Amino acid sequence: MKKIVVLTGAGISAESGIRTFRDSNGLWEQYRVEDVATFEAWQRNQALVIDFYNQRRKQLYEVKPNAGHLSLVELEQKYDVQIITQNVDDLHEQAGSTRVLHLHGELKKVRSTLDENLVYTLNGWELKKGDLCEKGSQLRPHIVWFGEAVPMIEPAMELSAEADIFIVIGTSLNVYPAAGLVYHVRRGTPVYLIDPHAEMLQGVENLTVFRELAGTGVPKLVKQLMESKV
Repeated sequence: MKKIVVLTGAGISAESGIRTFRDSNGLWEQYRVEDVATFEAWQRNQALVIDFYNQRRKQLYEVKPNAGHLSLVELEQKYDVQIITQNVDDLHEQAGSTRVLHLHGELKKVRSTLDENLVYTLNGWELKKGDLCEKGSQLRPHIVWFGEAVPMIEPAMELSAEADIFIVIGTSLNVYPAAGLVYHVRRGTPVYLIDPHAEMLQGVENLTVFRELAGTGVPKLVKQLMESKV
């Protein structure tokens, strides 16, 4: 069974109604990254950071997977599919994808500020000041903030190197280290890039670009791969 590795970014979730950070009217226009997505921000103003992620978490309970998410599930009928996502939502899991690696954390989870290995699934959308881990420290969003290490990047690199087919969906490939995963793919491996603003990637062989939204581009590619004789 051929292995397909899929790297997804904010663009696939945007079509479900989750606002992205970098687009016009994105979240960064209302908040400075330094104020809500760094450990220094957490130390300076926990209440603001908690509220920011509570609002994002609340929104996540109001949206559903779109055609892009749902189409990827179909691939599991024929291929060994591993999704690597930069997104902190669980829309891939809601759609039915069975193997999802979250590079930047998970919005519905929280973790100890004292011990990063103590990770909990939050009951509902609201984290409160005073919610403590079993060691007595305040729980924080289970999110990789700017300036923090990305602990899942090495497993993601290994998966990328194993791919027989590599698909990139809804990402500008501007955020490292995730953007570098495409360069861990074996030379000659078919690479598909689906994004309305997609550009050709230097040094990537056998690249096919779909300059369209995930909701239309992913179903097209999935149909093509499902009908493939290989």
